[in-house]
Amino acid sequence: MPIRLPLISIVHDAGGGHMVMDTVLCKAMLMHVAKNIQENIELLNEADGLGDSDHGTGMGIGFKAVAMKLSTGEFPDLGSLFKAVGMAIMMSAGGASGALFGSFFKDGSKALDGIEVLDSSHFAQFLHLGLDSVVHRGKAAQGDKTMVDALIPALECAIMHSGQPIQEVIHLCALQAKKGSEATRDMVAKLGRMQTLGQRSIGYVDPGSITMALIFISMDEFLSKQQP
Repeated sequence: MPIRLPLISIVHDAGGGHMVMDTVLCKAMLMHVAKNIQENIELLNEADGLGDSDHGTGMGIGFKAVAMKLSTGEFPDLGSLFKAVGMAIMMSAGGASGALFGSFFKDGSKALDGIEVLDSSHFAQFLHLGLDSVVHRGKAAQGDKTMVDALIPALECAIMHSGQPIQEVIHLCALQAKKGSEATRDMVAKLGRMQTLGQRSIGYVDPGSITMALIFISMDEFLSKQQP
């Protein structure tokens, strides 16, 4: 049965003011991301039904390692914080997905070296470097039915709205990432484990794109609950 994309309801309180996303707040946000990925293991495995049905298991292992790393580590800036997320995923999740999601955070973190407060411009740069790394490693393009189909719309949104408050930008990115993921339902897989299925892959949402969307949605859910 084609997997739907319930994930987490995207909620937003537009009445809030600006918030300062320092290292402490970003760490808490990433801990929330890790928690939500682990809580959606079954959903992600179900989405991987045309593959080995273990995408969620791998991501769960990776983000459990993230939670452990963040809970015990000290991070002087955002670069070291986001790099720690990427390294934890790469060293534990295994497989292509572990390498790609780990590279996204690890290489994207270079945009945040020495940065102590996350703003919308630096967030866009983080996404840009992260996408470049994923594309370089996985050779995927938009329309290939991969995590890139959720990431590119989010990046384009971040660039377009880079002058707005960071919580507004992340909210808009979450909307676009979820929309991009859902759009993979109508695509023919050209890369990954579903590519051998050809036309039979139509009707199924790419599991990697769901994980990518869930990362943004989890960030947005966390920030929507914070008091500016």
